[in-house]
Amino acid sequence: MIPLPPMAPPGVACADALACDVACFPARDAYLDLVRAWREDGFEVCADLCGVDYLGHPGRSLPEGVVATRFEVVVNLLSVSTRRRVRVRVQAGDREPRVPSLFGVYPGTEAMEREAFDLFGILFDGHPDLTRILMPEDWEGHPLRKDYAVGRVPVQFKQAPGPR
Repeated sequence: MIPLPPMAPPGVACADALACDVACFPARDAYLDLVRAWREDGFEVCADLCGVDYLGHPGRSLPEGVVATRFEVVVNLLSVSTRRRVRVRVQAGDREPRVPSLFGVYPGTEAMEREAFDLFGILFDGHPDLTRILMPEDWEGHPLRKDYAVGRVPVQFKQAPGPR
């Protein structure tokens, strides 16, 4: 496990994780500062940012001191020069999930944050254009939430071809 960068905010929990060198679990108010610290420590690429809905898994394994919420934002950072990977997992909240935007640190997260907003309803404070990216603008709800009603839109299939 690699150590936290020198400029990391205090109180960040860390753990071993699959497919990365360390997983960090900052509080929401330390999230942006932690990602900035990793950026300054040589993690030049934000490879992925996604939302997770843990509605059916409230007792998931988290480091001591991290309070689980229904929604989580997971960020994977990559240092190409040192061939290291870091995962940042921040608890986004329950009813109205919200975290700061990483757009000012990694501009490439713009579309990834819009996708997490569109499909999960996670709000990103400070995002320059937090609008839907996959669903129509007038769509109601967020389809990847575990409590989203399935089958609300009728699907029309073409008639199956007969025997040949």
